[in-house]
Amino acid sequence: MARLQLSVVAACAVLLALVAPSIAGDPDMLQDVCVADLASPIKINGFPCKKNITADDFFFAGLKKAGNTNNPAGSVVTAANVLSFPGVNTLGVSMARIDYAVGGQNPPHTHPRATEIIFVTEGTLEVGFITTANKLFTKVVTVGEVFVFPRGLVHFQQNRGNCSASVIAAFNSQLQGTQAIATTLLAATPPVPTDVLAKAFRVDNEDIDAVKARFN
Repeated sequence: MARLQLSVVAACAVLLALVAPSIAGDPDMLQDVCVADLASPIKINGFPCKKNITADDFFFAGLKKAGNTNNPAGSVVTAANVLSFPGVNTLGVSMARIDYAVGGQNPPHTHPRATEIIFVTEGTLEVGFITTANKLFTKVVTVGEVFVFPRGLVHFQQNRGNCSASVIAAFNSQLQGTQAIATTLLAATPPVPTDVLAKAFRVDNEDIDAVKARFN
């Protein structure tokens, strides 16, 4: 119970830290609320407002339980962004829970529309980000500690403990966007030409084809 209370307090704190307009990743809101109408055929930069709203539109219970980490990465992200939590539409914030199996990894990726801040609720993680000057900043973090990943920079988390791990993440965008580096390059549709990747990574075409096959 104490751990759960600590997690809730920390989650609220990191969200409030990201709400300030001076660091908002999304445009400023023009009305009190605008619950996303995800079923609307209208396409705009964001989502149109739903006409009839209730308190339930501003509630999300999806972060209470650990997600299933039985996958090649050994991790899973449970998102509380506008696509699953329409009440955050136009508010410039969202959250996520990330769970990691032993040895699990949230692979190198970027968020083009948001800075991310994480609060560790369980386990021990090695986390880091890489600047545009190719400088790596990395740190081992554990329960109760916080780390921030600047907007748009490649970053990762790796479980370095002997038990499962989890974090609560907050973003200064209602829909931060996620681009996983390996998946982007090796599993795009249509595919990135093999010779392009081979030249970029300075390997043979056969090497790229072998790795691509693992993402099919």
